[in-house]
Amino acid sequence: MSVGINIKNKKAKFEYEFLESYTAGIQLHGTEIKSIRNNKASIVEAYCVIVNGEVYIRNMYIQEYENAGFVTHEIRRDRKLLLNRTEINKIERKLKMKGLALIPYKLFITPKGHAKLDIKLAQGKKTHDKREDLKSKDAKREMDRNMKTF
Repeated sequence: MSVGINIKNKKAKFEYEFLESYTAGIQLHGTEIKSIRNNKASIVEAYCVIVNGEVYIRNMYIQEYENAGFVTHEIRRDRKLLLNRTEINKIERKLKMKGLALIPYKLFITPKGHAKLDIKLAQGKKTHDKREDLKSKDAKREMDRNMKTF
């Protein structure tokens, strides 16, 4: 069983400032877990919503499994996230604040073989914050290059 599956949403760290983190299970159907184990999934365009007191991930892409029969799963369907009721209530209260969003950040497989999703409660960054991040990354890269020569 391959435990090293790590599907990340790299763009989210640049676009959002993370406030809180939660780990949720995902309710999957049929061959979806096999496609995830083959690294055939993407959460770049995905987002989370709360509907009737339950958290769902929308627009998450899981490719059809190549070796499946004629009955396959839908590629982009709403998938239920498995969280405790207290966590859902806490998230729901915080989402009512202006400017907060629930962003999927990392999809991984546990050693037991379960698919889990790290979701982050985040606030959108302003343009000048993004520029500051880029400047600090460039400065750090330059310092690392200079340290390497010594």
